[in-house]
Amino acid sequence: MKYLITGNAGFIGFHVARTLMARGDEVVGIDNVNDYYETSLKEARLRKLESTAQQHGVAYQFVRANIADRAALDRCFAEHEFDRVIHLAAQAGVRHSIEHPESYVESNLVGFSNLLEVCRQAKAPHLSYASTSSVYGGNTTMPFSEDHGVDHPLQFYAATKRANELMAHSYSHLFRLPTTGLRFFTVYGPWGRPDMALFKFTRLILEGKPTPVFNHGHHTRDFTYIDDIVQGVIKSSDQIAAPDTSWSSAQPEPATSNAPFRVFNIGNGNPAQLSDYIDALEQALGKKAIREMLPMQPGDIPDTHADTGKLEQAVGYRPDTSVVDGVQRFVDWYRDYYEV
Repeated sequence: MKYLITGNAGFIGFHVARTLMARGDEVVGIDNVNDYYETSLKEARLRKLESTAQQHGVAYQFVRANIADRAALDRCFAEHEFDRVIHLAAQAGVRHSIEHPESYVESNLVGFSNLLEVCRQAKAPHLSYASTSSVYGGNTTMPFSEDHGVDHPLQFYAATKRANELMAHSYSHLFRLPTTGLRFFTVYGPWGRPDMALFKFTRLILEGKPTPVFNHGHHTRDFTYIDDIVQGVIKSSDQIAAPDTSWSSAQPEPATSNAPFRVFNIGNGNPAQLSDYIDALEQALGKKAIREMLPMQPGDIPDTHADTGKLEQAVGYRPDTSVVDGVQRFVDWYRDYYEV
């Protein structure tokens, strides 16, 4: 099949594109390679994708463009007929959204609106898109279920992602565009984002510098290894969203609809404290962190825990990589990539 992957120079998009090509699928990637974090890492991912395509003898094309540029998306869809669209391009980062909301409007709202419209016009068979566990916001009922309310976001980033889910539903209802939203829970692993905690902690520990530990390490996070995320993305993308025949407008379920719309959690389902995450990193590095205990940051959610039952029921997949194994694989990659 032919896939469009938006954000394929990013962490998750890179891994999804690479996995699809390894199984023989054709991939077109689109990314503006912005400087939110070091572009050298994004360019290295793009080179890796080129070599992956050559290795497996599959067609691959990269389009360097911003999804907020409607004309660029129109050209891309005019040149290709896609079997699936997987939308992973976004302005990421919880705390960055507090100081730079305008970039989230451009990418997460304008960009997503553009993509919905071109998918509608092209009659795309299925659009899957990234959401986030951050949409659960002020909810403290654990584990987070797709049946819970998500109307109290604690940062603008989460608000834009919740808006994506609502925008997708409107297109599923009005134009019968099949859409699947995927709420990711704290993704980590090789080729990860340098602004994420694991990347920062690794660098600071190796350099012998203090490691800031917010909320005194009492956060719990449903740390989810990248390979588990990728399998969830691909399996749910392959299975086209369909209307829920049992859905009732009198008692509406929030994660499905009588339109071809659905939302899934993708998380490990086994949350760990931040302090335990650092313990696993110390073990993998063979070096202790200098822990600087700090209070909680504005916009942070104290705990996350995914109920992944709906994903497992729908596509038969449940993430299962342990934090110890996942962190070790990240450290092995980090040492190799940065020659540490």
